[in-house]
Amino acid sequence: MAKWWMIRAGDRNELIPLWLEKGIASIGWARLGNPRHFSSKQQLQQKADEVFNEAKPKSRNSWVNQVWRFSHEIKKGDRVITYSKERREYIVGTVTEEHVYDPGIGHPNYPNIIRVNWENARISRDSLPQAAKNSLGSTLTVFRVDEWGDEIERQLSNPSLASVDKTIEPEEDEIVEDLVGKALMMIQDKVDKLDPWQMQDLVAGLLRAMGYNVQVSPKGPDGGVDVLAYKDAFGFEKPIIKVQVKHRKSAASAPEIQQLLGANPIDANCLFVSTGGFTSHAEAVAKHNSVKLIDLEELVNLIVHWYENMPNDARALLPLQKMYVPES
Repeated sequence: MAKWWMIRAGDRNELIPLWLEKGIASIGWARLGNPRHFSSKQQLQQKADEVFNEAKPKSRNSWVNQVWRFSHEIKKGDRVITYSKERREYIVGTVTEEHVYDPGIGHPNYPNIIRVNWENARISRDSLPQAAKNSLGSTLTVFRVDEWGDEIERQLSNPSLASVDKTIEPEEDEIVEDLVGKALMMIQDKVDKLDPWQMQDLVAGLLRAMGYNVQVSPKGPDGGVDVLAYKDAFGFEKPIIKVQVKHRKSAASAPEIQQLLGANPIDANCLFVSTGGFTSHAEAVAKHNSVKLIDLEELVNLIVHWYENMPNDARALLPLQKMYVPES
């Protein structure tokens, strides 16, 4: 029976276009070398302790587990799923060739490779039951999701079929990382359900938490600026920040970045928030013009960090409660 694996496509899903083009899936930790050269996981752990001695022991253990799974446990015929956070979709494929270590096949920083036949059909995250979203929301790079194989197959063959809820358990060694990752993904799901005006108010509340005075544009045409942020109450003191907020599935484009740059005040710093991410051209224009880009993942990380300082009206848009986990 084929196993099901979730594999993350890089830190920010940046590997997905390469994976689809090359018909591969890949992971990093290149400093370990070829994991096939180690006869046991313990030997690989010793290598990790040596080359990643600056990292916490639990992190090193987690990395070794994931590299070992990818290189030794994923077999031809196994099913693979990965996530595109920009489109909030899961992509599914089948392993056609098992692990090789080759920096020349894909991205050189991700030299551990398996060959995958990626399917054209996609599964919307919103169509899955909450328990499945929680399980698939783990931030681990490689992990088993066998318990959701039948559900994923049903979604591929008939997306309109009702989902069936299930119970999952994280791996013991990685439970803290797993819980934190799932919590952040659940918050992303909540943020994604806000309407564009609520999102604008949420970003304004985040800036207030950071110590800025803000002016929010009223509903209607905004001239390319949704929020203005100042350090003083009158807006005289620099830096002044002009903010554009795009809350939608599609990625923000280069012309939209240029529209923000050309909007008044011309000499203000630029912040562009896009929950659908950014095109590569938009990222290049932003980098050239020192525009700060924030996608959904980074926005949620900032909200979690500043949440207790956010005003009550902004917190009401996204009610959260504090949870304590053991320190690594």
